[in-house]
Amino acid sequence: MSAVVATTVPSRPESIGDLLDCFEAFARKDDRVAMGDLIDAIGTRSYGPFLIIPALIELSPVGGVPGVPTVLAAIVALFAAQMLWGRRRLWVPGWVAQRTLAARHLTRVVKAMRPVARRLDQWFYGRLQALTSGPWMRVAAVACVGLAALVPPLELLPFASSAPMGAIALFGLALMVRDGVLMILASALACGAVGLAVSLLV
Repeated sequence: MSAVVATTVPSRPESIGDLLDCFEAFARKDDRVAMGDLIDAIGTRSYGPFLIIPALIELSPVGGVPGVPTVLAAIVALFAAQMLWGRRRLWVPGWVAQRTLAARHLTRVVKAMRPVARRLDQWFYGRLQALTSGPWMRVAAVACVGLAALVPPLELLPFASSAPMGAIALFGLALMVRDGVLMILASALACGAVGLAVSLLV
């Protein structure tokens, strides 16, 4: 683990590009990257990145490894629950902080997401900001907990768990860049993910 990296990345990411810069810095530093180091580097002043990071990892090729989507969904649920309770500083148990990813996998995530990140960062920015604060943050938190709960059963079906995790990523991005339009889109995708889960599992 390398706490030194924390000084080379934004203390408060305000775009997906910022998050990918953080990923890249860690991937260049060590062979394996601990979740605890990523959390410390990103800071604790915004919930958005902590929803986006596990969701992006699940949407990458790493998410195809059996068991990984469920672990990432558990991490999302942990963060979303703390957002629901209004905690100002996020807490993570030791097993999450010590969980590591191979640097080469993290590099693959960065490479795959760069083109998408550039477009999203251009499109989404501070519209309808009222929808990204106050009670709406708690609504998003409840939605993310529910979406995370869908991941374990959907993991049994190829790529199915990407639907709820995609919605979680959009919720996280909406909160990070304070874009209410994106919050609406995330809500719509969440409804679609629930519908998909019902059709596949019932």
